[in-house]
Amino acid sequence: MNLVKCPRCDLNYILDTEKYCKICLREMKGSHVEDEMELCSVCNEAPALPGHDVCLSCLKEMSGNNTDGDVEDNSPVVDESTIGLNSVSNMEEIIPQIDDDDDFADLDGDLSLESVIEEENEDEEDEDDE
Repeated sequence: MNLVKCPRCDLNYILDTEKYCKICLREMKGSHVEDEMELCSVCNEAPALPGHDVCLSCLKEMSGNNTDGDVEDNSPVVDESTIGLNSVSNMEEIIPQIDDDDDFADLDGDLSLESVIEEENEDEEDEDDE
């Protein structure tokens, strides 16, 4: 009684007396195992709604006890202050103001290649003189 890999899927081990593993046998017969129900992450009692991790009653509680029956539009409300996010009213609050005392403030005029080369040559001559 040795263990060998299933010849069909080459993943699961079977006894050398069996032809295929249980998973391959189920696939070949056309039957599939129902997935386990996912329980609500809040109460751990009722099954969770498809696409949510909470049950219907917990979802209603979290949405403020709305009894209108629209489960699709109700989603858990998250208070931004509890997770450290502040609302931003405009982009000026996000983009920092640039001071006029920056290194690039003196570059108001157009630069030419010749002037840049001349400045580099002058810098090299100054360094050579030292």
